Amino acid sequence: MDGYAADMRIAIGSDHAGFVLKQVLAEHLRANGHDLVDLGTHSDERVDYPDFGAAVGRAVAGGDASLGVCVCGSGIGIAMAANKIPGVRAATVHDVTSARLTRQHNDANVVCLGERLVGVEVAKDAVDAWLAAEFEGGRHTPRVAKIDALA
Repeated sequence: MDGYAADMRIAIGSDHAGFVLKQVLAEHLRANGHDLVDLGTHSDERVDYPDFGAAVGRAVAGGDASLGVCVCGSGIGIAMAANKIPGVRAATVHDVTSARLTRQHNDANVVCLGERLVGVEVAKDAVDAWLAAEFEGGRHTPRVAKIDALA
């Protein structure tokens, strides 16, 4: 793996619409040696995605986790919530290519997926590609710095 170490701490969270995929991804990540901080939800009972996107974002920004994984129905709302936390660069992905590019070009520290839009195997492959990718730096560094400077 070129990117992050296989034994890193990853925060994971979802709302009810992403609960099943979150559970699958959590099992997949644990099977690959990662330590997970599961921030909920813990059932398919209706909850609000901003609570869980913010929780994952806070865990990453606060140093309780190296990276974060969020899931909701589309992956969009939970990314918006995570991105409200200073220091978080959350990106919604739909496949291996978008996942890889969020790390290489944007240094995303939270990846977000939509259970209603992405199949299980594609989601696992996308998260693996995201974890394996490395930030390229270079021309992307000042752009990421500009994102980080936004308030």
